Amino acid sequence: MQRAVYPGSFDPITNGHLDIIKRAAVMYDELVVAVVTNYSKKPTFSTEERIAMIKKSTEGLNNIRVTNFDGLLVDFAAAEKANIIVKGLRAVSDFEYEFQMALMNKKLRKDIETIFIMTNYKYSYLSSSMVKEIASLGGCIKDLVPDSILQDIKNKFKD
Repeated sequence: MQRAVYPGSFDPITNGHLDIIKRAAVMYDELVVAVVTNYSKKPTFSTEERIAMIKKSTEGLNNIRVTNFDGLLVDFAAAEKANIIVKGLRAVSDFEYEFQMALMNKKLRKDIETIFIMTNYKYSYLSSSMVKEIASLGGCIKDLVPDSILQDIKNKFKD
């Protein structure tokens, strides 16, 4: 069985994230969507809320498992018996950062590979930060996030 890990903050999950999840899910027997605890950031949504939104967004995808982790990604992947890390790329700026991370992860664990998947062009501009800013200002986030969580995000930003 080939297992891969797709890590991210998913604060919140966007249609860009979901696109990568769906595409990676057909490539591997199991895809572990891993919500990272990043102590240098203050997330808008709790870990539990983010996990719940991802689960709602991926209903019907039978080989997806959603969990959270903290610590080194390669240690988490090894504990999950995953030898692949999936990363989505939107632009050259993403590649520069992710390339450095992939090289460091390879130095830490030679048995774990990083695979890059280019985002669909429809989502190349999209980020969780943009979604939060638009939602907080009362703007329309339809088509930016999965329909199943649209109301969850709107509720978070109600006055």
